[in-house]
Amino acid sequence: MTAALPRADVAPAASVKRRRRAPGWIAVVPLLVFTAIAFGLPALAMLNGAFTVEDQYSAQNVTTSLQGPYLTALLGSVKLSAISAALGALLGLPLAQAVVSSRSRALREAVLTASGVLANFGGVPLAFAFVATLGNAGVLTLHLGLKDHGWDLYSFWGLVLVYLYFLIPLMVLTITPSLDGLRSQWREAALNNGATGVQYWRHVALPVLAPSLLGGLVLLFGSAFAAYATAAAMVGSAVPLVTLQIADALSGNVLVGQENVALALSLDMVLVAALVMAVYLPLQRRSARWLDG
Repeated sequence: MTAALPRADVAPAASVKRRRRAPGWIAVVPLLVFTAIAFGLPALAMLNGAFTVEDQYSAQNVTTSLQGPYLTALLGSVKLSAISAALGALLGLPLAQAVVSSRSRALREAVLTASGVLANFGGVPLAFAFVATLGNAGVLTLHLGLKDHGWDLYSFWGLVLVYLYFLIPLMVLTITPSLDGLRSQWREAALNNGATGVQYWRHVALPVLAPSLLGGLVLLFGSAFAAYATAAAMVGSAVPLVTLQIADALSGNVLVGQENVALALSLDMVLVAALVMAVYLPLQRRSARWLDG
């Protein structure tokens, strides 16, 4: 009789525990539904259109998207994004470190706030601002005589400069939390053992920050790779980019029977982004282990 009492007590407790866990699973359902609708359906539509030619399934669109001017535009976007991301990370890291090392809380908040604003400033307004400032008849172009020195805003490197305007602040926002995670004891231990500041960064800080830096590069690459409005308003077709080719295809500027080439180009972009993310994800846990541990 007494042995049966614990069993009677355990069963209701387990039942109550199960009932308490149920609302947690139910709360995830709206997010899963939203993800399926917002991402799943467009992805399926893109795949279906990319492999459809005249109501028949074929790989012709994908093959076309990897040839001729389409391939040139894809490679041009990859090159532009890679260079812009590398320069953005290279310039954003020391700026973020200066902010983290500063004792002024007001300066830190001002820089981070400005970075949040500038990182989201793009499109036609950004293109107009640079055209008015550094275009052929821009204020600085005429005042400094840049045109006499071969300066051309409407070129590949001009576009890189424009992209850096929002990529550097984005890098500052991305890498600042990781820099905050560097422990002061590590630097003190390195200096006490005779290491210089350069040696500390080379052998301690940068290896620990490497996954976070790679993550920042991936984010900057994706932001530059997907940018459209700024390039369209500033350079048009002067610089071949895959986003501009997609816009031309969607607007009907394609040959008959190649209306779905734009979807094939979009699929190419997704595959490039997935390849870049595959490089970053395996290193994410390593970074978290050092910085959060």
